Amino acid sequence: MPALLETTPDGFLRGGEAHRIVSGAIHYFRVHPDQWRDRLRRLVALGCDTVETYVAWNIHQPDPGTVTFEGIADLGRFLDIAAEEGLDAIVRPGPFICAEWENGGFPGWVLRDRAMRLRVHDEAYLLLVDDWFDRLIPVIAQRQACRGGNVVMVQVENEYGSYGDDTLYLAHLRDGLRARGIEELLVTSDGPARMWLTAGTIDGALPTVNFGSRTRDVLEMAQRELPAQPLMCMEFWNGWFDHWGEEHHSRDAGSAAAELEDMLAAGMSVNFYMALGGTNFGLTAGANHDGVLQPTTTSYDYDAPIAEDGRLTEKFHAFREVIGRHRDLPPLAEQLAELGLDAEPAALGAREVQIERVVPLRASERFTRTAPTHVVPPAFEDLGLERGMLRYSRDVEIEAIDRADGTRTLAPLQLFGLADRGWVYVDGVAVGSAGIGAQGAADGTLTGETDPAVVELAPFVDRLLPEGGHRTVRVEILVENLGRVNFGPYLGGRKGILRGVWDRVRFLGDWEADPWPLEEMGEELAGIAAAADASPAPAGTDALPVLAVASFEAEGSADVHLDVSAAGHGVAYVNGHCVGRYWSIGPQQSLYVPSPWIREGRNEVLLLDLDRVPSRLGLVDRPLFD
Repeated sequence: MPALLETTPDGFLRGGEAHRIVSGAIHYFRVHPDQWRDRLRRLVALGCDTVETYVAWNIHQPDPGTVTFEGIADLGRFLDIAAEEGLDAIVRPGPFICAEWENGGFPGWVLRDRAMRLRVHDEAYLLLVDDWFDRLIPVIAQRQACRGGNVVMVQVENEYGSYGDDTLYLAHLRDGLRARGIEELLVTSDGPARMWLTAGTIDGALPTVNFGSRTRDVLEMAQRELPAQPLMCMEFWNGWFDHWGEEHHSRDAGSAAAELEDMLAAGMSVNFYMALGGTNFGLTAGANHDGVLQPTTTSYDYDAPIAEDGRLTEKFHAFREVIGRHRDLPPLAEQLAELGLDAEPAALGAREVQIERVVPLRASERFTRTAPTHVVPPAFEDLGLERGMLRYSRDVEIEAIDRADGTRTLAPLQLFGLADRGWVYVDGVAVGSAGIGAQGAADGTLTGETDPAVVELAPFVDRLLPEGGHRTVRVEILVENLGRVNFGPYLGGRKGILRGVWDRVRFLGDWEADPWPLEEMGEELAGIAAAADASPAPAGTDALPVLAVASFEAEGSADVHLDVSAAGHGVAYVNGHCVGRYWSIGPQQSLYVPSPWIREGRNEVLLLDLDRVPSRLGLVDRPLFD
């Protein structure tokens, strides 16, 4: 069969008939698989005929020897459900996807080779990409419309004009897609101006553009730069994402709907980015970098027409009204009933969540066990640690320094190349944190990305050296990866202490390094908390980090919004599932927990908090943003 979609100077043909694409982005890896059908049906109710998704390489290949297409990584099942719901599909396989996703979709292990360059025709890099595409592309190819499936469009790379100008690289990816059986329409997507399009486009792939406003200006540009072709906005930015420590982003529904009207009235096809944003479960949120790291929140709600928990928002209704002017749509209530949907999915009501015990983690074997020693502090990537934390340990001799005024001080520890945040403990004393978020958190801003990151020991001289002189102490440095950069020139950055720890006049070598893959540690941490002696809740920084154990009762499976506004900074688990990162600096103050993770009866909550002993927890009816 020929490709279902064809291009003409006036627009798309679908099966020979004039066709305008109204698509919505839903990333399968940001939605629990048991909720895929529900969310896709909500997309149908919005008036869309197509669903678009990226493919996150790091979800499918967490280490070089493991490739999975199961569970939340079952791309084929997601596409099959979309087909059953009558939706065409646009697939954007990358390998780079941006998407505010950890490392732009690249697995962390690809960064082990320090000589390799990403997103260019570097031989070592292309070998990895080709091996991955050999496994991925057949899943997409067999579901193309020309083979009886629903995939009508496949993208070559992603916004390449915002990164490089290596046409040999783009040609390699284009030719590789064709050689692996992609017969449907190939496209590229880039910013809406010549400076992006000149480097991001390639012969044999239809150029599309990404923007969120000034549609009429884009249409004028397209007449000059993209003549005699169908016009498509591949990413209509109808909302935006949040960084920790920044204001929560929202966009007026009327403003966004007016832009949509301009697109559809001009005959432009559109893909809503996002139609439903979803959740960066676990620690999969990426980061941006504009001189300082900007980690993205766990919620990827995006102020989209369909909310993170599936609610139909004001923007949903505004968009549906516009779409209804350009194609026939049934009354919404009638369509929702036919699809078996409620406008608001079931959720547990507001209630307190009892904190049952608080356990200092530093008393556990996880914090005190020995680990292999490395000549210099290794990076996460050197140890195969994708996400989480890394504990560095060694003995260090400290020495009191006499001041002219008769007082004593201690030299600081300097962490060169700290990425991203470190907590330092000396002989059990929490002496401070360094790096991103170590300063300025009180006013909700993230600062501290200086090199070296300095940890002052002077305030603790009397505790560490009560008798003066010098002695050997145990130093523990717990380093957190806050998310690898997903866009721009800082893409591909490694995590850990990348240059070394400096003490007075020299680097310190021979560090033990113990990886903490937090996404996989829910059961282990729960076991540590259960085995700890019952004792009053600890207070003060010397107790940190802590495990806070809590629970709540549920009448049945339903969505939950976990209120963590009285906690500090750390990672939350519900019934053993790593829900995601939380942080008191906001704007996100609650975590969405999908109904498949909630069970009738007792539900267990565990917080690993690095900054504060949580004072309370609760459930709320709606997401909290501060």
